[in-house]
Amino acid sequence: MEKPHTIRILKTHKSFILTQISLRFLAAASTLAATWITFTSKQTTLVFGIQIDARYSYSPTFKFFAYANLIASAFTFLSLFFVFVLGNKPAVDPTHYFYIFLHDLIMTVLLMGGCAAATAIGYVGKYGNSHSGWVAICGYFGKFCNRITAASLLSYFGFLLYLLLTVISANKSRQIQV
Repeated sequence: MEKPHTIRILKTHKSFILTQISLRFLAAASTLAATWITFTSKQTTLVFGIQIDARYSYSPTFKFFAYANLIASAFTFLSLFFVFVLGNKPAVDPTHYFYIFLHDLIMTVLLMGGCAAATAIGYVGKYGNSHSGWVAICGYFGKFCNRITAASLLSYFGFLLYLLLTVISANKSRQIQV
């Protein structure tokens, strides 16, 4: 018969793994959706009689945003596999959790950079900058701006999930004995 302490550890381990899998799946879904929306965002309109296109690929900032989300999504699926493998082993070396923590931290910072860049250029697109002579374009490209805003919100959601995952994995990696 198993001791109550052992049963509690197994329940804690199972809930940790279930939480990890759930949060990672949501993060992967939101960053993948943000990537897809950004990649498919385009609009053509007439501005002062001239046909102008708006595409994510015309802006290095939106390219960075799209690829940051794509990288985060791909690595999230890889980490899902890793966490799933760890979940099947009740006695796992605590240093494995440190590697998960590092992964989560890197993905958090990557998503934070992508979100910040997209937000900054989106602000200029929506409001312009009179000091630099940049005009607001969202009045002309409403569909494009709305899609990029939706992608940004999904990416921010992924960022918040990864921030939560970073805190959880940091707490779990504290068990390492030096």
